[in-house]
Amino acid sequence: MPETVRGPVADLGATLMHEHVFGLSPEILWNWPDIPEGWDLETRAREAAAKLDAAKAEGIDTIVDLTVVGLGRYLPAVQRVAELTDVHIVAATGLYTYDALPPYFGNRGPGTLFGGPDRLAEFFVRDITEGIGRTGVKAAILKCATDKPGMTKNCERVFRAVAEAHRETGVPVTTHSHSASRGGLEQQRLLASLGVDLGRVVIGHAGDSTDVAYLEELVANGSFIGMDRFGIGTISPFEDRVAVVAALCERGHAGRMVLGHDSYCFNDRFDADVVRERHPDYHLLHVSRDVLPELRKRGVTEEQIHQMLVDNPRRIFG
Repeated sequence: MPETVRGPVADLGATLMHEHVFGLSPEILWNWPDIPEGWDLETRAREAAAKLDAAKAEGIDTIVDLTVVGLGRYLPAVQRVAELTDVHIVAATGLYTYDALPPYFGNRGPGTLFGGPDRLAEFFVRDITEGIGRTGVKAAILKCATDKPGMTKNCERVFRAVAEAHRETGVPVTTHSHSASRGGLEQQRLLASLGVDLGRVVIGHAGDSTDVAYLEELVANGSFIGMDRFGIGTISPFEDRVAVVAALCERGHAGRMVLGHDSYCFNDRFDADVVRERHPDYHLLHVSRDVLPELRKRGVTEEQIHQMLVDNPRRIFG
């Protein structure tokens, strides 16, 4: 059974595969606690739970919280949210960077200033098998990232550690990819060479692309693709995102797509007022309220929607 913040569950139901509960900047919050964004765990937890409850009312049963080290993961706060909502929250492990590693890892390991063993995979496995920190919450998915710079030396180090943890634990892998440079293909090549089953991999942010040939190549290589930034119209507008999903469904690929927003319930790294102004649909209700109705208008069937929201996440975690 898939692990969630509240423990294993028999069925995840309708699942948004790429979301975030909290994105936090610990050093900022520690040193300037009176910043306008503010951080009070109970207040923010109740706000987040209300947003998840609203998603539940729109038919969403589970979110996969892909906040890992590098994005401000703090599981005790997510645990409190889980106590306040019926929505299942799946936790992740891994490391988010486009190049530089946090100094704890950047100064340790083969080829670094001080050398020694590489502990990345060890930490990832511990999160999966024992729990994150002292919470006892077990991560159920691994995350790694590349962006416009491509597979930098340090990104490759993270991917290798993720692959090692995947081989040891069997949990699936999801990525942050840069679709404009067709970066998912480079990710697939490396992961496959490291013994990762590409059928257990989600190439994230594939939905930023309108290059159907690129997306079909990712699918042909065996991976799921994340159509997971609905609401971020500055990268790809709503019309393009839904048109690509509808086209891929028409071509028979509903069994390889998952949906999401890449949204945050609270993120101190963005100005909330600016986000609301520039991205008014960047929230947990957009897929249910706007995307699915538009897909239906474009001929996507209920069976295909069920595949993307329910069946595919079940297969990924199965």
